[in-house]
Amino acid sequence: MPNVVEALQPALEGAAMRAVYALPQPLRRLIAGPPVRLDDQELALDAQLLLKLQKITGQTGLSAPTAEQARAGMAHATKITSGAPLSGVVVAERTIPSPNGDLAARLYRPKDLTETGPLLVFYHGGGWVIGDLDSYDDLCRFLAKNAGIRVLSVDYRLAPEYPFPAALDDALTAYSYAVDNAAELGSSSDAIAVGGDSAGGNLAAAVALQTTRSGAQKPLLQLLLYPAVDATRRRRSRELFGDGFLLTDHDMTWFMEQYSPDESTLTDPRLSVLLADDHTDLPTAIVVTCGFDPLRDEGEAYAQTLTDAGVPVVARRFPDLIHGFASIRPVGHRFEEALFEVVGNVRAVLDLRKS
Repeated sequence: MPNVVEALQPALEGAAMRAVYALPQPLRRLIAGPPVRLDDQELALDAQLLLKLQKITGQTGLSAPTAEQARAGMAHATKITSGAPLSGVVVAERTIPSPNGDLAARLYRPKDLTETGPLLVFYHGGGWVIGDLDSYDDLCRFLAKNAGIRVLSVDYRLAPEYPFPAALDDALTAYSYAVDNAAELGSSSDAIAVGGDSAGGNLAAAVALQTTRSGAQKPLLQLLLYPAVDATRRRRSRELFGDGFLLTDHDMTWFMEQYSPDESTLTDPRLSVLLADDHTDLPTAIVVTCGFDPLRDEGEAYAQTLTDAGVPVVARRFPDLIHGFASIRPVGHRFEEALFEVVGNVRAVLDLRKS
């Protein structure tokens, strides 16, 4: 019986969460509490309600005493927040050969997309420690369906078992695989984009930087959702939003200790891409940040650095949202609304390429 209860618990918690979000706005506000205003921004009700429900259930952050516990926590949270799989998307399991063992991957294609087109190689978030293909299945389906593109979601080796630069090595391998096998994946070698959120955004930015500087085929686009780009500085947003907004200051320290235990690597531009000597000629970037996110200021500093280097940049701050909103789309309307805007930017950049 305990195993049955444990198996049902995420579904029951998910049903309860959806019931709360279905309540009239005044009742949701009553549960969430008075509006949260900080740094001339007001937190979206959907985000505040999520944080309140997490607090009620005792969830305080993304880290844990061990990596295994943190991964189990994210898997549990994914089951709670996931709705029914988005329809209209064809999904196929893939395997990417790697010198360090095969990498699991999934190829997403809009059901009605048959012609050759852009492919987004997507790297999941999770502080290089947690996260997997399942926890980002909804987001990849959403991107594929609404941007009208193919998405190749890639698993990579996680820390602390495999510290820096293992994740980046795998990310580069996956990108090279996509370029070399573009035709078989429904794309062309010059139409491969990279993207990711948080730690995945870090990997996408690093892949764009490394391929450009090496003279290899650089990505068509880099989609960076609240990326981690500088492991050497504590910016103002980390002080303002380091507690109580999903990703905590403690989480960030813990993740970095797992991924980069050797402090001498923190300044490596393969990790802290903001510190690279040269950002010229990098791929067009869409940089998304959130107002209530410890990573906000470094993401915006990176967008400005790219702009100063002459790189075309679409920079968008969602002042009312929190870190991680893209992977919890099914929970609240505001999260999905923001994602639709992100998708619109992706489509616009890709359409400009065609013209």
